[in-house]
Amino acid sequence: MVVTLIDGVLEALRIGVGFLWTAAWAIIMGLVITSLVQVYVSKERMAGLLGTGGVQGVARATLFGAASSGCSFGAVAIGKGLFKKGAHVVAFLAFMFASTNLIVELGLMILILLGWEFLLAELLGGLVLIAVMAVLVHLTLPETLFEAVRDELATRDEAAGTTEDPTCGMEGSDEFTVVTDGGETLKFCSPGCMETYEQAVAGRGSWREELRSWGGWYKVANQYRKEWSMIWTDVIAGFLVSGFVIVFVPQWVWNSLFLEGDGLLVSAENAVMGVAIAVLSFVGSMGNVPFAVALWGGGISFAGVIAFVYADLITVPVLNVYRKYYGWKVMLYILAVFFVTMAFTGFLMEQLFGLLGIVPNLAGGQTASEQEFFAVDYTLVLNLLAFALSGFLLYVYRRGLGAPGQYRDPVCGMRTDADGPSESYEDETYHFCSETCRRTFDGTPGEYARAGPEATGGMAHDHH
Repeated sequence: MVVTLIDGVLEALRIGVGFLWTAAWAIIMGLVITSLVQVYVSKERMAGLLGTGGVQGVARATLFGAASSGCSFGAVAIGKGLFKKGAHVVAFLAFMFASTNLIVELGLMILILLGWEFLLAELLGGLVLIAVMAVLVHLTLPETLFEAVRDELATRDEAAGTTEDPTCGMEGSDEFTVVTDGGETLKFCSPGCMETYEQAVAGRGSWREELRSWGGWYKVANQYRKEWSMIWTDVIAGFLVSGFVIVFVPQWVWNSLFLEGDGLLVSAENAVMGVAIAVLSFVGSMGNVPFAVALWGGGISFAGVIAFVYADLITVPVLNVYRKYYGWKVMLYILAVFFVTMAFTGFLMEQLFGLLGIVPNLAGGQTASEQEFFAVDYTLVLNLLAFALSGFLLYVYRRGLGAPGQYRDPVCGMRTDADGPSESYEDETYHFCSETCRRTFDGTPGEYARAGPEATGGMAHDHH
């Protein structure tokens, strides 16, 4: 029994790590592309191209979301900021859908792990999701409730002194502030976001000119690091969970949860159950894609799997964030609208793909246990290229090549100027990005002073 359990754990780890190895290059390349878009395609430029209006407002929110990060919690935080500033409910919900379903890195991972049919269903279904959600909200929206919640949210945040980080929409901190030339005080959630803002203000020339300088690549490297910091736990957890689900969940469990066979009832039940499992899975962001592979391998229908992938915005942890932001009533309304929208769209995709004859068939395919993940093949080559690019960006960031600021914080490695916190030690003056780093330095100055006041320090961090 012990040997069997150990063998099962090892096989689960082999499958989970194997899936991660298979998709690693796609995740890295997707995040690099996202970072380039985030740095060089400003929201102001996109807004200027799209105009205003009902349908145009939803289109703008969709485009903004698709150009942003794939973190569920980040999407919810930015959505809160949009809602508080007066965005219509449809617009901020559309933004959240797009920022978790229409992003590059998610699409590449779906293509690699599930196939082009699922990618097409994700992209087409993402647009259908937004359209169906917009219709549902227009038909059912309790406007007085949302307006009351909007006013209460603004009042509560004002009383607490809460402000949104202008770069990412997360809650700003008094520790990281910038006073603009116009006298406005801006608060940021972390040194990384504050540095992103300072880079944008100091930016010169077009994106082509920027990418011919170290300063331009430093901006991309900083954004790339921030993107990883938001999603890495979800990604790792999703891949590891998928391996254990494939190995340890017996087939009878899937057979008891999901109806088998053909027909509208089976498709509808599978779609509803797919969303229900997503709510309880606690795996969000891109981490639900490898989990979806486990469902697909268990014989779940196309409708159930794609509905599960859609549903990362209503996992239990995300629902708890809605409750904290907006209260129980709005949380339950969002859950109901999203649940119906996601299940219906999954069902609709299976019916449409069935008519087109492109519903994928697992018959005759390899199971995860039969797959050989590590070989000398194109995946190895693409991963080596992706790792090299990732290493280059991290090297640029760690060395501060082209970074703003005259000095490097010896504790965290951030670049900083002479007007920040400073400390003298053995006839040298050291400059810090924050009081937190200065206090850390005070504790063990000899540990951080060895390389000199402007040398590369320890790992960069966000003071969270």
